[in-house]
Amino acid sequence: MSLSEKVILTDVDGVLLDWLFSFTQWMDKHGYETVPGAEKEYDVTKRYGLDHVEKERLVRMFNESAWIRCLPPLRDTIKYMKKLHEEHGYVFRVISSLSNDYYAQHLRTKNLIEMFGPSVFDTFVYLDTGADKDEALEQYRGTECWWIEDKPENADLGVELGLESILMGHTFNKDYSGKAQRVTNWKEIYEIIVG
Repeated sequence: MSLSEKVILTDVDGVLLDWLFSFTQWMDKHGYETVPGAEKEYDVTKRYGLDHVEKERLVRMFNESAWIRCLPPLRDTIKYMKKLHEEHGYVFRVISSLSNDYYAQHLRTKNLIEMFGPSVFDTFVYLDTGADKDEALEQYRGTECWWIEDKPENADLGVELGLESILMGHTFNKDYSGKAQRVTNWKEIYEIIVG
């Protein structure tokens, strides 16, 4: 059995967990309001009318807060990840641009294990907030592993590296025209992987 047959590489925020939902609640608690008409924007600078430096500071603060321990699942993630793992023997490897903070990483791991179970994941790779995934994905070059991501650039990177990229659909990537398959939920991912 080759590596690609039973390993699924996955991003977390916007793929497994609903980061934006919790971030929006956190921003509300800290007195930030969305710009009128920008409620559906994913880009935090546009959504809240922030400059790049302030956006980076706030996202890092959130990612290193206790809130990261309690992010809810995205859409139908739990049902279909469990099916892939329990019925088909797949394991998941997390590659997430979260933070270099050990405690934030620990809280994320606890959140994922509590949500999906102790045996679903076999590796957790955490990169700094907003970091590129080039180096983390390079080790899988040419393996044809499945790679689930919501950021078009990272999905395209997976294609370039010889991975089977799937882009999780959101309003911010609705016009995607790259080579990855774009889906709207985990049911579609399940059907693609299982055939």
